[in-house]
Amino acid sequence: MKPILFTFRRCPYAIRARLAIKISGVEVEMHEVSLRNKPQAMLDCSPKGTVPVLKLADGPPLEQSLDIMHWALAQHDPAQWLSPDPAVRQQAQELIQQNDGPFKGWLDRYKYAARFPEYPAAHYRAQGEAILAQLDARIARHGFLCGERPGLADMAIFPFIRQFAHVDEAWFYASKYKSLAAWLDQLLASSLFDSVMQK
Repeated sequence: MKPILFTFRRCPYAIRARLAIKISGVEVEMHEVSLRNKPQAMLDCSPKGTVPVLKLADGPPLEQSLDIMHWALAQHDPAQWLSPDPAVRQQAQELIQQNDGPFKGWLDRYKYAARFPEYPAAHYRAQGEAILAQLDARIARHGFLCGERPGLADMAIFPFIRQFAHVDEAWFYASKYKSLAAWLDQLLASSLFDSVMQK
């Protein structure tokens, strides 16, 4: 029995899980779910009810997108997203923690500013910009977040930068974060991204 991935096309956590599965070549059955009407099979597997969830043939399900990424890359990592260098792996981990913690918080407030009326959207965007500036500087220096080619950090983070950019694309592409914008466009134009976003 193939593992089953419960996924949602536009969810950035699900996107990064699918990217790792696709690059690894591991065969997985994809189940696109409606978040308004979650299938019972998914809830039986993972009561928390959020995507992605990977139901394995044996063992407990994987309920976190990063765990799914690491699981897939442990099977096969042809593009070497997992660096053999412990220092690079540590850098990647710190960047992903920053993305999944503070940056995701500001992204949600910026994207759904009407739900957070304490401040205007521009305030939340400005908080996120501190992190955009840091990523932009890394990319300007190296080409990618942790070196000269894409790795785990790039693939785990870019679906969230895509969301941030989409809130106001005119602002994003006119901003000073030119290296970040070029990096995003390069990853969005890849056949890998295209393959995991097909309906």
